[in-house]
Amino acid sequence: MAYNYDLINVEVEGRLAVATISNPPINIITPPLYAELAALVGELKADPHLTVVVFKSADPDFFLAHFDVSAILTFPTDSPAEKDQELNEYHIMCERVRTMDKVTIAQIEGRVGGGGSEFVSSMDMRFGVVGKTKINQMEVPLGILPGGTGTQRLPRLVGRGRAMEIVLGADDLDAETAERWGYLNRIFGPDEIDNWVMNLARRIASFPVEAVRLGKESVNAAEKPLAEGLLDEAYLFQRLLRNDSAQANMRKFLEIGGQTREGELRVGELNAQLGESSE
Repeated sequence: MAYNYDLINVEVEGRLAVATISNPPINIITPPLYAELAALVGELKADPHLTVVVFKSADPDFFLAHFDVSAILTFPTDSPAEKDQELNEYHIMCERVRTMDKVTIAQIEGRVGGGGSEFVSSMDMRFGVVGKTKINQMEVPLGILPGGTGTQRLPRLVGRGRAMEIVLGADDLDAETAERWGYLNRIFGPDEIDNWVMNLARRIASFPVEAVRLGKESVNAAEKPLAEGLLDEAYLFQRLLRNDSAQANMRKFLEIGGQTREGELRVGELNAQLGESSE
């Protein structure tokens, strides 16, 4: 599948796609960039060949600043507010990122705020840079609120009280605190993040496709009531058990030293070998 955009460069490497956003001067989510992000997410969701997508920025200081405030000022206000019966387009984009059968990873080397923070909050993993990554939900000082999933996604990531601080305090959240609170998975030095994230992405992309896809689906089911999530987990396990790749890789695991004392002491290395064998 060809990915052709003006503001996002997409490179595909096997089952892995890397999408690099470039909308100078500060990666504001302007209407044109938003249109491209929404279209790209739709294309990624539909691509049957991918299992991992990494989102990056061409600007080391800004991942996505926030949604264009001048565009928000053009939103209609001449009639009373009404509660929608369906998700709006921004919610749909973020939900596609969260639920698509690809692993979505944000490599946040600089600032991310407002709608940009909401976008990455819906991804499966987020990684940042020590002393450089900053998160800011800047809507409340403007007299509005995070309306693109932020008030619903943040409490699920960091807890209710911390989400209140982020949303209502509207101050910068530094990388170290964001990692401690669970917004960021890990943080790295500026010269370390790219290699680490790409190695993780390639590792996941090397594993059996259905196991990666259904593994994500099962983790997402954790937002359901526990009993319902457990039933989903058991069903997805049974589906994977019947795949040829599962049967082959379990046998391979035993052949290369799994379930031996020496092998289990380096099980991460064994898992990497299984990934290589599944390509």
